[in-house]
Amino acid sequence: MKLTSEQIAIISSNENIKINAVAGSGKTTTVIEYAKTRPKNSKILYIVFNKSVKLESAIKFQKIGLNNVKVETAHALAYKYIVFSNKYSVKANGYKTNELAQLLLLKGNEEKHTEYVIANHVNKFATYFCNSDKSKVQDLNYLDVVFDLKAKIFVKTFYPYIESQTRLFLSKMDKAEIEITHDFYLKKFQLSNPTLPFDYILFDEGQDASPAMLDIFLKQPAIKVIVGDTHQQIYGWRFAVNSLEKVNFKNFNLTSSFRFGPDIASLAMQTLQLKDFEDDFENPVLIKGEGKSNEMVTKAVIGRTNLGLLLKAIAYITEKKKVKHIYFEGNIHSYTYADEGASLYDILNLYLSKKHLIRDPLIKIMADMNELKEYVKKTEDAQLSMMIDIVEEYGEEIPEIIKEIKEKHVSDDDKHKAEMIFSTVHRCKGMEYDAIHIVEDFITKEKLDKFGMLRDLDDIQISKINEEINLLYVAITRAKNKIYIPETLLHFDFKETSNIHILKVKKQEENNETYENYSSQTDIIKETKETGEEVKERIKKDFKEAYNAWTEAMDQELTTKYYDGINSKTLAQHFGRTQGAIKSRIKKLKLNEL
Repeated sequence: MKLTSEQIAIISSNENIKINAVAGSGKTTTVIEYAKTRPKNSKILYIVFNKSVKLESAIKFQKIGLNNVKVETAHALAYKYIVFSNKYSVKANGYKTNELAQLLLLKGNEEKHTEYVIANHVNKFATYFCNSDKSKVQDLNYLDVVFDLKAKIFVKTFYPYIESQTRLFLSKMDKAEIEITHDFYLKKFQLSNPTLPFDYILFDEGQDASPAMLDIFLKQPAIKVIVGDTHQQIYGWRFAVNSLEKVNFKNFNLTSSFRFGPDIASLAMQTLQLKDFEDDFENPVLIKGEGKSNEMVTKAVIGRTNLGLLLKAIAYITEKKKVKHIYFEGNIHSYTYADEGASLYDILNLYLSKKHLIRDPLIKIMADMNELKEYVKKTEDAQLSMMIDIVEEYGEEIPEIIKEIKEKHVSDDDKHKAEMIFSTVHRCKGMEYDAIHIVEDFITKEKLDKFGMLRDLDDIQISKINEEINLLYVAITRAKNKIYIPETLLHFDFKETSNIHILKVKKQEENNETYENYSSQTDIIKETKETGEEVKERIKKDFKEAYNAWTEAMDQELTTKYYDGINSKTLAQHFGRTQGAIKSRIKKLKLNEL
């Protein structure tokens, strides 16, 4: 294949360099060509982001006979150095809040479930430390990564206790008194100051490296190459830092994308320029769309959050009766289970006061939904928050809805049969599709305009807003051919093209999306003087009956109006519900089958 002048310049270098590569710019090809031109007897390490990329990359190197290249994830490297030599046992899925509370014998106060809130913060503090480049817990201020006002007040009140218990938790793992976590053995690897036996080290996805990973990389005597896309940093919530901006290496760019054409490149470029509200923002590198694909085989719906994506999936299977196969990137269960194990059904059973059916220990101790919501506020648990939203939106209809989604869901091996693929933007990073439909739950023009009017944003708040813009950019750049994007996500004048279709968003749906944005993990800062609860109350006023149970009389009225040909928008306005709730009720009553 013919290399670009940018790729040739990178391959010809022989010093520490960083490569800022736009989406679809042949990053892996460049890395392979770089490795091919190194001395045959040199030892090369290629550090990649996850196991699937590791397997895929290893095969590519083997096919061209580059047996001197070793492909590893950072955690796999640490595992071999730390776990084997210390005979540690790893707790694969980490510690749940209730497990940690019992393990550390945590004590609360007269308020309900205080020990569990403390356990949640101890877990997060330990993760924060393990991903940092600091040598002691005391070198960090955990309050720097707590944003919700109620959670901040709680942490300030219990800070000495939370810090001491975090140190105790880490000490128990260090002494092998308890199983260790994946984050822990990576941290122990970093603190051991290892010297890796390689002549060249190539570090992929540098924009999402943790400070611990970056520290290991920078201390190596080998020639170092770090590659990534500074505008694809979307793991700030995992304490990642944009390493491309942190390292003082000679800079190279890959600006030609072979994934998509010039109109999608223009949309991506203009999206990144939204960062101009930050005074010292440097204009992003040029994106040249060189792609020429006309295929329309793979189609995907991409959402910002699980909630936004599930709502779109529910609407899709409700409206598209003839669709037989769908697919969710990642494990389908990950969309209905929180990291700590609570399921959507556990929240539903709490909502319906069926506590005997709840399996998750933490959810089981909650007296009602109000107690769970209070716990969520004090812990900033975004996943539980989104599950609460889904349960309050669909209630008893959830089991039937999830059953239908699972019946249509195909296995990984049959992914090619799916008529539509659903994914959050985090799960489809690195993927590409012929056509994509972007869900409305990304940062909107209205919301960004509000932030732009504020002059007292600190660095953390600005970085969070920039990450929200990055998320939209990553979603846009998954497309090879066509994009369907809601008008509310366009923050500039952009004319439709044959490849980019702008979707009109009905007023009522905009209100509903506003609620979703404010009540999910997209809460960036204190929302311009209006809290999430205040927004929720405002939305409740707009949808006055949104949380009341359907009565027999309402069902009869809905049936009559439906048969009279009244559309879902008008029905939603009449009943004070969202359109999604109306469509779900129509399906529940089987009106569209009669």
